[in-house]
Amino acid sequence: MLFERFNPLLRTISKCLRIFPSFFCRFIWEVISPFSGYFFLSLRYCLLASRARIGKNVYIGTHVIIKNWSNFVCGDNLSIHDFCYIDAVGIIEIGNNVSIAHGSSLISFNHTFEDLSFPIKYNQVVYEKIKIHDDVWIGCGVRVLCGVEIEERCVVAAGAVVNKSVPKHNLVGGVPAKLIKEI
Repeated sequence: MLFERFNPLLRTISKCLRIFPSFFCRFIWEVISPFSGYFFLSLRYCLLASRARIGKNVYIGTHVIIKNWSNFVCGDNLSIHDFCYIDAVGIIEIGNNVSIAHGSSLISFNHTFEDLSFPIKYNQVVYEKIKIHDDVWIGCGVRVLCGVEIEERCVVAAGAVVNKSVPKHNLVGGVPAKLIKEI
């Protein structure tokens, strides 16, 4: 496992980072975002673990944006690859052994457009949890929208837009995502 040997040290560093204000940790995150290598991977892990509930062996690639860290929860052996965008304002929970390929987005909120007296951009915003269970692979360029639950042992094909929950043991793809086959 990626950092199993150094996990006690990483957890200690994460606890020490809690003394700093959130904006400082976010600033450091932005500064180190473009850099790869074990040092920067470890630092991203420690920064996120200082504010979010994350498991062991969490890989966070370069140029990853994670907003609302306090609403982000994940298990062990998660990989979030380069250029992913995750906004956990409506809570995002991710299980163990999950891979999120490059350029994917998880968005836990949505704009409404029912109130005709306001422009759409000023209508109410709805926050809904995204839950991704264990053993899920999300292909590159996937969009997972608010209120979605992806159950265990699923694959989401590259470029899919997931706007409805996915039952376990399924491969889904397309816009919007539809069942391709059971696995």
